[in-house]
Amino acid sequence: MIAMHKVRVGVSLAALVACCGIMSGCMSSPTYGTGKTSGEQLFDDITDIASISAMTPKDKGVTYPARPGLVVPGANDRENLAQPQQSLASKDNPQWVESPEDARKRLADEAEENKHNVNYRSPLAAADSGRNRVSDAEQTAAYRAARQDQQGTYNERRYLVDPPQAYRQVSDPAALNDLGTPESKKEKKRKKDAEAAQQSSTWWKPWQ
Repeated sequence: MIAMHKVRVGVSLAALVACCGIMSGCMSSPTYGTGKTSGEQLFDDITDIASISAMTPKDKGVTYPARPGLVVPGANDRENLAQPQQSLASKDNPQWVESPEDARKRLADEAEENKHNVNYRSPLAAADSGRNRVSDAEQTAAYRAARQDQQGTYNERRYLVDPPQAYRQVSDPAALNDLGTPESKKEKKRKKDAEAAQQSSTWWKPWQ
C-alpha cells in the first residue's frame, strides 16, 4: 500500500508540473461560458483522477451487521408442520369444468355399464332420438324457403342489397311466361336453310 501511495504521489506531481506548463500557454484561452479555461479544466480532471487522499478508505466508520440466521421451528413442532395448499387447477377438483370429450367418454362408459339394464336411457341416445327429427313436409318447406332466399323471390325486402319492390316489377308480365322458340324447331329451321342455300348455289355450278 505504501509503494502504491508513492506511485500515486509521483503521478500527481508529474501531472501538476505538466498542467502548469500547459496553463502557462493557455491563460488567454476562452472559457466558453464555464468560467474556466481549458487548461484549468484539464488540471481539475487530472487532480481528481490521481487524488493524493486516496489512501483514506471510503468505507471508514461504516459497520456491517451480520446476517441474521434462519427462523426454524422447534424440535417438538417439526412433526406438526402445516401441509402445503393443493392447487385448485386440477381435474380432481369437483368444481373443475368437464370438457365435451370427457363428458362424452363418461356417458359412453356409463352406457356400456348399463347395457343390460332395460330401464336405463342414455343421454347420447336421447340426443339422436326421433324427437329431434323433422318430417318430410317440414324438410320440403325449409328447402323451398331456402331456395326463395337464394333466388331472391321473397316478397319483402330483407337485405340492403335488395332493390326496392317497385324496381322488381316487370313492365310486361306475359314476357315472364314466354319460353321462346324450342330448340327442336330451331334445328329444323337451320337444316332447311342449309338445304335451300345448297340448292341455290348449284344451279349455275353444275360440276359441284
